[in-house]
Amino acid sequence: VQLQASGGGLVQAGGSLRLSCAASGLSFSRYAMGWFRQRPGKEREFVAAISWTGGRIYYADSVKGRFTISRDNAKNTGYLFMSSLKPEDTVVYYCAAYFGAGVPTTRVRYDYWGQGTLVTVSS
Repeated sequence: VQLQASGGGLVQAGGSLRLSCAASGLSFSRYAMGWFRQRPGKEREFVAAISWTGGRIYYADSVKGRFTISRDNAKNTGYLFMSSLKPEDTVVYYCAAYFGAGVPTTRVRYDYWGQGTLVTVSS
């Protein structure tokens, strides 16, 4: 199983980025997908999650209204569109997959993780 996160980079405050998470080696449509982020020395925190059908979506309060999670099961890929980015959004972002009908918002419940992709927002 592999989750390949991509799309990070440098953007100015107020700008946008779209992260992608390409999944292989699993039945992607049977997995919920989540995005988390982690600052150095801090716990990995929840950002957004989407159910395997895309019918249920949850966001952390800190990103609600600015970030949009989505998925394309035909392409085995999940996305996180980030807009109105702030310097405090500068952090490494991780995607994760959870097998089942639930939509976890806690990192310990996820089965697989991708490598991180760094987002840097300049002020």
